[in-house]
Amino acid sequence: MGHKTPLFAEHMAHGARMVPFGGWDMPLHYGSQIREHHRVRRDAGMFDVSHMQVIDLDGSSASAFLRRLIANDPARLEVPGKALYSCMLNRQGGIIDDLILYLRASTRYRLVVNAATAERVLAWIRDQATGAAVEIRPRRDLAMIAVQGPNARTKAVDLIPAGLREQSIALESFAAAELGDWFVGRTGYTGEDGFEIICPAGAAPGLWRSLEGIGIAPCGLGARDTLRLEAGLKLSGQDMDEAASPLESGLAWTIAWEPAERDFIGRSALEAQRARGGLRRCVGLLLTGRGVLRRHQEVLSGDKPVGEITSGGFAPTLQRSIAFARVAPGVGEECRVLIRDKAVPARVVKPPFVRNGKPRIDLGSLRDPNLHQ
Repeated sequence: MGHKTPLFAEHMAHGARMVPFGGWDMPLHYGSQIREHHRVRRDAGMFDVSHMQVIDLDGSSASAFLRRLIANDPARLEVPGKALYSCMLNRQGGIIDDLILYLRASTRYRLVVNAATAERVLAWIRDQATGAAVEIRPRRDLAMIAVQGPNARTKAVDLIPAGLREQSIALESFAAAELGDWFVGRTGYTGEDGFEIICPAGAAPGLWRSLEGIGIAPCGLGARDTLRLEAGLKLSGQDMDEAASPLESGLAWTIAWEPAERDFIGRSALEAQRARGGLRRCVGLLLTGRGVLRRHQEVLSGDKPVGEITSGGFAPTLQRSIAFARVAPGVGEECRVLIRDKAVPARVVKPPFVRNGKPRIDLGSLRDPNLHQ
């Protein structure tokens, strides 16, 4: 049995299909993954993301410590409430985890890291912080609900505590507001607008029921995965891991190279990779033949293996199969993917595939392969 979030009883009461994920028992879907996907794209849905680890860092050395710990630069956060996305690297430049960092005050920060890597990340942070004037506090007393979709903020805002509503509805993207143990970020993992609401664990079931009562649909991990894949968002442990750097994972944009004197962990390894060149790259794939793209399938250029799919599946918004793949340099616009010993044609495209409910790639020239049948 895995860990249970404060919303476990709500999931069971609604007949969710529960699965193990990152050491937690989590809902895969509540009857129809496809229906949940479309509710988020077209209206509003909610996800229990309380399995993710919130870590608060406070102290006079917090800023300097974080500038060494992560590849993006916390100094870019000049106003409390602002957030940035970053990778946390090992000394070889591999990705331990990806995360969101919030500035709360001049010496106070909040990290949100992934469930599957939480224990390793927390141990790594504590090890790197030896001798630094920084308090590291994991917050398992909190829960998190992501409310996502074009109508998510409008629908959900009245259920946020009154003293926080005005700030929350005015939030810019990648910013947060807080009041006591309530923390509302305009962030998400679906390619749609919305809030991620952190609240006391005891308040989460009531908030969940209230959100459902105003028409926000409960959604599971299945829809979350297809939504993030369409939105071009990477998954820790699949599209990124300690064996591949951000330069090979489509995440070079998360590295702050300036100022040059900031010696973050993994920097020297990344600089050596960049100077050496010839790196693998992460690309998007759109299947143009019949089949479904899945993780670990081999990518071919002609008859030559050139890479492997890291995430793949059927995209409900596009009615096509899509994927991320890590491939050798020089792969062109067309390739093939080995599906059940058959080489099936695919097109190399630039993610995201979908943003704000609309396709971002040209489907007009494709024959309908009836992938959904």
